[in-house]
Amino acid sequence: MEENITLAHGAGGRRTSELIQDIFVRHFNNPELTADDAALLSVHDGKIAFTTDGFIVSPWEFPGGNIGKLSICGTVNDLACMGARPKYLSCAFVIEEGFPMENLRKIVAAMEKTAAEAGIRIVVGDTKVAGKGQVDNIFITTTGIGEALPDVHPHGSNAKPGDDIIVTGDIGRHGCSILLARNDFNITADVTSDCAPLWGAVEAALDAAKDIHVIRDATRGGVGTVLHEIASQSKIGVELDADSIPVAPAVKGVCGMLGLEPLYLACEGRLVMFVPHESTEAVLAALHANQYAAQASVIGKVTEDHIGKVVLTTGIGTQTLLPPPGGELLPRIC
Repeated sequence: MEENITLAHGAGGRRTSELIQDIFVRHFNNPELTADDAALLSVHDGKIAFTTDGFIVSPWEFPGGNIGKLSICGTVNDLACMGARPKYLSCAFVIEEGFPMENLRKIVAAMEKTAAEAGIRIVVGDTKVAGKGQVDNIFITTTGIGEALPDVHPHGSNAKPGDDIIVTGDIGRHGCSILLARNDFNITADVTSDCAPLWGAVEAALDAAKDIHVIRDATRGGVGTVLHEIASQSKIGVELDADSIPVAPAVKGVCGMLGLEPLYLACEGRLVMFVPHESTEAVLAALHANQYAAQASVIGKVTEDHIGKVVLTTGIGTQTLLPPPGGELLPRIC
């Protein structure tokens, strides 16, 4: 008979120990993984980057990934966007009573695989079991530490007039895949999440040009929200070429049927970079050699006009303001 998570698995006794040994230690084992109260880690003499994020995805599994893969990618990518090499990660699980053990194994295996690809070690964690109905299957919180590279300073307030704006691939696929997985609209379309660990792409770009002004991963609020945030933080204007914004045909079709704006659909494997124009060619060449950024392209530029706003230029030359993000478009994305 298939085993499910019980309250005993979170009680701190024998069943808890079995859960930790049979699933978490089996998949996360590495020299820094500890059974003590805290992991002792080696750090370098420079700065570290430190971030944390919670994941409450519904459904927990979707085309292209699951909450486990997403929890690693989300934290790795946040470190990468600060120019930091991912090093160590903690993970805390809140699991609903009755959640199938086989599903937990699948989630943890995805975390193991993604962490290995990203070069980050899971060194410490925590597990709690909540009563039936108190949690939607499983929640995961991950906290990451990264080694900040020297002479690299991407920051949301650093965008400058003349910068080119690069996106590393087609947008909106993660949000669209979650929407379709919920089957609320009875729409069938071949859409796979873009969920991916992006440190390799960031490292390649920074090797090509250390003067990249801004790197941001376009998560819950999508590329549109990132652009509004940077326009506000840097006190600059953004001009986008509508025809240059890459959107997969299936995503475009779903958005057309439901009246959604792809720029505000979540991404989990896409970067937005603000790059000095003289460095753009080198950065694009480096990105194109990475599997997760092979379709990177310039979608706009930074201007001194319309400070704090994002303007779309259409194919016929007309301009329109991209409205600021409103309420939550697709709740429970991450």
